[in-house]
Amino acid sequence: MVANFASFCFVDTGLPSTPPTTINSINGSCGGYLSTASGSFSSPFFPGNYPVNVKCIWRIEVKNNYYIRLIFKHLELEVSYNCAYDFVEVYDGPLNTSPLLGRICDGSNYTFTSSSNIMTVLFSSDFSYTRSGFSAYYDSFPEKNNDTALSCSGQYMRAVISRTYLQSLGYNAWDVSLNDSSCGPQQITETYVIFNIPFNGCGTIRQVKNNTITYSNVIRTSPSGYIITREDDFQFHVTCKMNQDTMVEIMYVAKGAIDISETQHGKYDVNISFYESSNFSNPVYNSPYYIDLNQDLFLQATLYSSDSNLVLFADTCMASPYSDDFTNLTYVLIRNGCVRDATYSPYYSPMGYVVRFKFSAFKFLNRHAAIYLQCKIVVCRAYDYSSRCYQGCLARRKRDTSPYQEKIDVVVGPVLRKKETNEDRKSDPHKKEFLEKDDVHSPFVLATLLLAGVVLVLTGALLRSKLRRRTEYQVL
Repeated sequence: MVANFASFCFVDTGLPSTPPTTINSINGSCGGYLSTASGSFSSPFFPGNYPVNVKCIWRIEVKNNYYIRLIFKHLELEVSYNCAYDFVEVYDGPLNTSPLLGRICDGSNYTFTSSSNIMTVLFSSDFSYTRSGFSAYYDSFPEKNNDTALSCSGQYMRAVISRTYLQSLGYNAWDVSLNDSSCGPQQITETYVIFNIPFNGCGTIRQVKNNTITYSNVIRTSPSGYIITREDDFQFHVTCKMNQDTMVEIMYVAKGAIDISETQHGKYDVNISFYESSNFSNPVYNSPYYIDLNQDLFLQATLYSSDSNLVLFADTCMASPYSDDFTNLTYVLIRNGCVRDATYSPYYSPMGYVVRFKFSAFKFLNRHAAIYLQCKIVVCRAYDYSSRCYQGCLARRKRDTSPYQEKIDVVVGPVLRKKETNEDRKSDPHKKEFLEKDDVHSPFVLATLLLAGVVLVLTGALLRSKLRRRTEYQVL
C-alpha cells in the first residue's frame, strides 16, 4: 500500500476571478508529510510574503507511543477578528476528525502539544494582503508509561504488557486472556506478553457511530480463587477507532483506581498487483513488468484486515510515466467511478475485500518508456448503501454521507514495453510493414542509405566513361 501523503498543497478558489496559485519551488513549498522525530517548516517563500489564495496542510507523524510538541518561532499574518482572513490551525490528530487545538494569526512563541503521535497544521490565506508568514519547529517525546503499549495495523490490534508489571500486581504471563477466555497471548518473551487481537472473534466488539468504526476488547486476569481474591483486579481495555482518514487507537488499563490512557494512529493495508490472466490465480512478480502494446493487463487490489465486514471500491485510476508525479502528465482510466478509457473493464470478485479490473496496454509519446499506475481505493462498511462503494459513477462529486469510509492511494509499476526482435518481425508480416518512425530514422539506417546512394552514382559514372572510350576506337 502506498499512502499518498507527499503533496498536501491545493488552492482555495474562493474568487472565480483570481487565478489559481501554483507553488513549485523549494522555498515556496506548500504542505507535506513530516515523519522524522523533529523538524521545522514555514509558510511559502518565508521570510518573504506568502502568496494569496493558498491552502497548505502539513501532517506530522512520529513513532507510536510518542507525543508531538509544536512551537511557532515567528508568526505574522493579516490580522483580523478571530483570524477570519489569513490563519494557521493546529489539530490534535488527523484533519477533519480531530479536535482543533487553536487558530492563530499574530504573535510568537505559541506552543501546542498533541495527545497522540499525529498532529496536523493547516495554513490558509485569502485573496488580498499578505505578510511574512510563519516559521515553526517540532520535536517528539515518549510517553511516561512503559508498562503497556498498543499499536494498530489494518489486520489486528497489537497489545504488549510488561511481565515485570504483571508480576508487581501478583500475576504471571499465563493469567491473562481476552474477553473470550480461550484466547490467550500469541507470544510470551522474557520481558513481554504480546496479544495480536483480531477485529473479528475473541470477544472483540464492533460498533459504528458517525464517521467511526470502533473495535474494542479487554485483556483481563483470571482470579486465583473460586470465591474470594486478595489480588487487585487487572483490566486492560484496548480500543481501535477507525475513521474516514485514519485509524485511531486508544487503550487504558484499569487496576483499582489506576487508569492509563494512550492514543495512536495507523492505516489500512491495501495492496495492488498485476496478474497473468483473467482468472487472477498467478500474480506477476517481475518488476519492471514487460508487456506488448495493446496487451490486456489484469490488476487486483486486496484489503488485508481481520474485519470481514469491509468492502473495496476503485474510485480513480490514472497512469503516469513517473512514479512520483501524477499531476503533470497523466492518462485517466477511471475517475470518480466513471470509466474514461474504452479498454477499462471491471471483473467480478466473490470477495468484497478484493477489486479486479483490466485495461489494454499503451505507451506515452516522446520516448517515455515506463508507466506507473496510481489508484484511489475506497474502504467502506459492507452493505452500507449510502457509502461511496455503492454509488458507482459520480459525474459530479457529492459530499459523502456514509457513516464510515476511508480512501487510500496505492501505486503499482513500472510497466515497460518489450523490445521488438527480428524474429518477431518475420513471424508477423504486419510488423514489417509498419515500422516505428524511430527505427526508420535511426542514424545507422540513414548512413547506410546514404552510402548506397554514393556507390550507385560512382558506378553509373564509371560505366558512362567506358562506353565513351569504346566509341572512340571503333573501326568503321
